[in-house]
Amino acid sequence: MHSIDKAARIAGAVYLVGIIVGPFSLIYVPNVLFVTGNAAATASNILTHEALFRLAIAGDLLNGLIGLFVSLALYRLFRGVNQNLALLVVILGGLIPAVIFFINSLNWAAALILVHPDQFLTVFTRLQQYALAMVFLRLHSQGNVVNELFWGLWLFPFGALVMRSGFLPRLLGVWLIVGGFAYVIFSLTGLLLPQYSGAVFAISQPAFLGEVAIVLWLLIKGANVADPPHPQHGNEHGHGTIESRTKITAL
Repeated sequence: MHSIDKAARIAGAVYLVGIIVGPFSLIYVPNVLFVTGNAAATASNILTHEALFRLAIAGDLLNGLIGLFVSLALYRLFRGVNQNLALLVVILGGLIPAVIFFINSLNWAAALILVHPDQFLTVFTRLQQYALAMVFLRLHSQGNVVNELFWGLWLFPFGALVMRSGFLPRLLGVWLIVGGFAYVIFSLTGLLLPQYSGAVFAISQPAFLGEVAIVLWLLIKGANVADPPHPQHGNEHGHGTIESRTKITAL
């Protein structure tokens, strides 16, 4: 197997892990535990399913780590195409989102502390504790909105590298760049016009699928890199035979 093809399949495998693990803490747990506008019900759900909530906090940390590994795997794959763009993939798709994930996990940790009836929190009423916990849950949500900006920005150098590579379809690179625009618009909508976030998310779904497409391509097809040609031993022998015949004829 060619080294580039091997790097492509490794990058695809790590990327797939991120796509599978990410929705657990980003989508599943909030939908299961959080009740919009009801701090008491949300606190009750967190206390009832505390193990699940703690797993979601760990999931944030894992998402950050996986993002780093994915970006480094892609750097290994594309550094020969354009090293500067490959570095941008690591910075925008690995380092910055990982830091945000790590810091953002503290918001959920704070919410978990506040929903517990610990002695040092008795200066607050129970409803005040729940309200403060909801504030930290909202902060976590806003942290994800900020992270969405970088989930979009990293797709621009990533898509450009795919288009320039010569061993992956250019269409996948275009699809990734379109997805980058969709993520940036979705993030800015969440920050500036949050009432339209649901509509923008629904419209953007086809653009977001570009990442799924590139993962499947890397895993199934790999990189279309031809092996270096082998020495033509038969031709070498053939030339030797002709040379020998010439010498014999001359004699």
